[in-house]
Amino acid sequence: MAKIKSAFFCQNCGTQTAKWLGKCPGCNEWNTLVEEIVQKENVRDKILHGDSFKKNTKPHHINEIVPLENRRYKLSNKEFNRVLGGGIVVGSLTLIGGEPGIGKSTLLLDIALNSKLKVLYVSGEESEEQIKMRADRIKHNEANCFLLTETNTQNIFQHAKNLVPDFIIIDSIQTLQTPTIESSPGSVSQVRECTAEMMRYAKETGVPIILIGHITKDGSIAGPKVLEHMVDTVLQFEGDRNHLYRLLRSVKNRFGSTNELGIYEMTSTGLKEVENPSAILVSNTDGELSGVTVAVTMEGTRPLLIEIQALASTAAYGTPQRSATGFDLRRLNMLLAVLEKKCGFRIGAKDVFLNITGGIKVDDPSIDLAVVCAILSSNVDLSIDSKTCFAAEVGLSGEIRPVPRIEQRIFEAEKLGYERIFISRHNKGIIQDKYKIELVLVNKVEDVLKNLFG
Repeated sequence: MAKIKSAFFCQNCGTQTAKWLGKCPGCNEWNTLVEEIVQKENVRDKILHGDSFKKNTKPHHINEIVPLENRRYKLSNKEFNRVLGGGIVVGSLTLIGGEPGIGKSTLLLDIALNSKLKVLYVSGEESEEQIKMRADRIKHNEANCFLLTETNTQNIFQHAKNLVPDFIIIDSIQTLQTPTIESSPGSVSQVRECTAEMMRYAKETGVPIILIGHITKDGSIAGPKVLEHMVDTVLQFEGDRNHLYRLLRSVKNRFGSTNELGIYEMTSTGLKEVENPSAILVSNTDGELSGVTVAVTMEGTRPLLIEIQALASTAAYGTPQRSATGFDLRRLNMLLAVLEKKCGFRIGAKDVFLNITGGIKVDDPSIDLAVVCAILSSNVDLSIDSKTCFAAEVGLSGEIRPVPRIEQRIFEAEKLGYERIFISRHNKGIIQDKYKIELVLVNKVEDVLKNLFG
């Protein structure tokens, strides 16, 4: 009988030690080491060396290797295809994480039902009847989807070998367990080993696999950090439960850009793709309101128009408050300092609250000018024309700096009916005759204020 071995694993970074330590030597976190049974040698040797999905390989000279094109499966979900870089790559391993109840399972089930490909949907959390109830709410055509409720990885591989699906969905990686590890499902060693087996299967058979991963209370994907290094693509599905809209972001992508953004709307029949997000992120109000501006930002290759709301009021207490929703608070403080030092506005004694509508988060510096104008509009209680938008960065000396892809931003604003846009004078190659929208070229923050408020 083989001797059962145990080791201590860090629940944060996955570092393995022979004995318990109060502080992890890998990530320096305290009280994160947990004892787990490591492996059963005979079962592990059988799986790793006895059974294989492919013949043994041998080293080849790099000049002898013929490069393969990244063959992709086009899914029915256009937003999902955009975030992946044009579709799911054959033999890839994708990990999607998000808060409980945000809609991860609904999104992937919708993709499985509406795809013309043969899909194996593996669930370790719900029964087949529960998944069927959700599937009945989702609009779909003739689906070629097969459901499997299983948590043992070897049984999953055996069913996949018999079914030969085009791609596999695992819901979720934290519920799987492998015979090579005796610890409970969801532990660091189980998650790492199950992911390694999934990656090995995907690479050797060419069947792409999508994994659903739980997240911790601080928003990171549960399990060791090495989990994100092992997979090819890491997607983050986020949103506010108080809003209808969900955002799909690419955190890591070996086959495409990590700047793409997919937007969905949660409805009673599942997640609906939002083809024109600018129309929903900017509210249509009848009257002119102070402290409201519209900025043109870029999410990957897609231009977006977002509405920025600001409120500047006299501080009721000694220390002024600074609050920002969807915007970096440190950058807000920097812009307030520029207004105080370079423009002469007494903002230091005012409470300033900033909000980006729609529940989205933006880190694009091109919205700086819109933020500044919204704050000043609220401070002097004068409204800005609703047909005016902004696309420029503000420097520490109060200068207006150019932003990339300015032509795409201008065309998007023109398409949505805006009459003028404020941009930097230093943008090169801008010709007014090409656009119907009026281009206001500015050099300093003072130039913008004179043009807006006189």
